[in-house]
Amino acid sequence: MSNKEQIVKLLDRVPDYKMGYILAYVQGITADEEADDLFCERMVDNYLNDPDPEKDKEYTLEECKKMWGLD
Repeated sequence: MSNKEQIVKLLDRVPDYKMGYILAYVQGITADEEADDLFCERMVDNYLNDPDPEKDKEYTLEECKKMWGLD
């Protein structure tokens, strides 16, 4: 079985909530450097222009682990 076939087969076992991670990874490894740089610049611009007053709120590692159910 080829690597591609193994990956496709494994995708059936990945929960829907984790598909975004896989999509982002695959997009990242297939994108060229210039497109990647533009994507990152857009992400930074979107963050800087986000009007959400909570965007700069900081959380401790312990708070994050608790929110994510990892405690």
